[in-house]
Amino acid sequence: MEIFRYILLFLLLLPPSLSLTTTTTATGDVDSDTAALSLFRSQTDTHGLLLSNWTLSSLSHSTACSAAWTGVNCTNNRVTALTLPSLNLRGPLHSLSSLDQLRILDLRNNRLNGTVSPLFNCTNLKLVYLSGNDLSGVIPPEIGSLTRLLRIDLSDNNLEGPIPDQFTKLNRLITLRLENNAFSGELQLSFNSHIQQLNLSNNELYGHLPDNLVQKFGYNSFIGNKGLCGSSPLVSCSASSPPVVPTVQSNPSSLPTTSVIDDDEDNNRKITHSRLHPGVIVAIVIANSVLILVIASFLVAYYCGKRASSSSKIGSEIGKSRSSYGSESRVYANSGGGGGGGDSDGSNKLVFYDKKKRFELEDLLRASAEMLGKGGLGTVYRAVLDDGCTVVAVKRLKDANPCGRKEFEQYMDVIGKVKHLNVVKLRAYYYAKEEKLLVYDYLPNGSLHLLLHGNRGPGRIPLDWTTRISLVLGAARGLAHIHEEYKSSRIPHGNIKSSNVLLDKNGNACISDFGLSLLLNPAHASARLGGYKAPEQFETKRLSQKADVYSFGILLLEMLTGRAPNQYSSPSSVEEEEQPVDLPKWVRSVVRDEWTAEVFDQELLRYKNIEEELVSMLHVAMTCVAALPEKRPTMPEVVKMIEEIRVEQSPLGEDYDESRNSISPSVTTED
Repeated sequence: MEIFRYILLFLLLLPPSLSLTTTTTATGDVDSDTAALSLFRSQTDTHGLLLSNWTLSSLSHSTACSAAWTGVNCTNNRVTALTLPSLNLRGPLHSLSSLDQLRILDLRNNRLNGTVSPLFNCTNLKLVYLSGNDLSGVIPPEIGSLTRLLRIDLSDNNLEGPIPDQFTKLNRLITLRLENNAFSGELQLSFNSHIQQLNLSNNELYGHLPDNLVQKFGYNSFIGNKGLCGSSPLVSCSASSPPVVPTVQSNPSSLPTTSVIDDDEDNNRKITHSRLHPGVIVAIVIANSVLILVIASFLVAYYCGKRASSSSKIGSEIGKSRSSYGSESRVYANSGGGGGGGDSDGSNKLVFYDKKKRFELEDLLRASAEMLGKGGLGTVYRAVLDDGCTVVAVKRLKDANPCGRKEFEQYMDVIGKVKHLNVVKLRAYYYAKEEKLLVYDYLPNGSLHLLLHGNRGPGRIPLDWTTRISLVLGAARGLAHIHEEYKSSRIPHGNIKSSNVLLDKNGNACISDFGLSLLLNPAHASARLGGYKAPEQFETKRLSQKADVYSFGILLLEMLTGRAPNQYSSPSSVEEEEQPVDLPKWVRSVVRDEWTAEVFDQELLRYKNIEEELVSMLHVAMTCVAALPEKRPTMPEVVKMIEEIRVEQSPLGEDYDESRNSISPSVTTED
């Protein structure tokens, strides 16, 4: 009671004017925060996902804080955190500029546009996550006003211009991610010792890259900037300015007035007497020219014939099987023709989901095409555009659900809005009545299936444990993101298998083929798709997120055992001795007989000190393949379980033995 007496005495002694002012200001500030957020919702939440929760009571004075709006956190009745990732929000950021107490801003993987400048009024910001949006423009020097900034991620946007030097003056900054933008200019930044994470890859920067930056942040933090030079593997920088090449004017008076030949009359006479007749010279020149033309013609004909036998054009591939449709084939020869198309105006164009490296349908149809494979949903091509730099994967759908344009566009929006490091990104699509094309980023490093089962004979490089767990963790994160993105509508992937786990240029695992199940008749989708099937699917014939979890459990068992599941195998890549099996049934039988070590791939038993990790991962897999769907965990729970498995060796650890026939850094049990 004594402490309350002192508090009461303090309040009584407080000047009335000060007390009144403080109360009024606090109320006004929280009302201002609420108004700013309401405006932001009205400008960006085009699908109304926040509408049900972001409401105010008409019976009492409620605010964003008192009403506990989704994604809004408050401290002392002020908005201090706004966390709304992956909600397909579209619009500008300027309505957030008045949130002067905002500490955390997480709007990743939306479709927000405009500039980032309005945020510089939020001078208390500490954590800013805006990756995977459509933000554009330059970053002005006012970024230096965010003196409390700890982490900022602006990757995967369309930002341009130079990287402001003010970043180096933010003494608290520890993470700066600006990759996959269009930043340009000379790299002249000297990043302070506080920065621990830096990524400037895939921009348009140039200049000398200091060795200390490469040593601290790694070469991958700067790749994709063709203008950078420095130590290997970069091109070397010239220590001096480029030499000036003299030019000779066309005026004859600028030519030398004397000749070396004139200095020696005897030599001049010899040369004169030995000189051939002009007619003979002309005949020799003509004969040589004809011979060169003949040889060049043969070479060109041979090269073109060889290339035509190994690759073709996307347009011609489509035309071969569409010739029976008559005038419809003209759609693929001219992007301006009539008929179906991708845009809402009905023209035959590609519809893109980002602003990077766009191209026309005509460019795509002229691209050289290499068939990568055929599946139940169609044929996949690797297409190289005429510029020689743009490489994409094109999936030509076969026997898709004959839905109308509007319905097809809705399905594409479901696929296109998913932006995640571990999900293959849909770049664009093309719609016509008789033809549908999907354009993805091309991932050059194959699939998990190929790494696990390819070339199991002599000379195979074993897939080490740390790489395996990294790949399945990436795949789990990608699938978990899909499930969380469509948690309310329960949209599954429906086609989980190791051949649909692809590796990007950095070795990250990416889930492919998401959303294609929507294009199939639900009654036939399960049969058409080749993914690993859950027991209940043989009766219900339906896809579900719980069935996805079961399929992922099969994938984990495949990774642990090195065996191909009986529901999916590739005769071209699986050796004869590696027969497909019912993995859950086989694992249960082996474990029941107390021969648990026999479960694991022999390639994994080479390495020391991973037995506990193997058993932990086996437990995760068997939890996923529970017979009853309700007994299976969710994918976010699976991600957490995998993350908790402690991996002793890192992929670049000190124990790496280059003398072993393995890409693993783990210590082998062999002497």
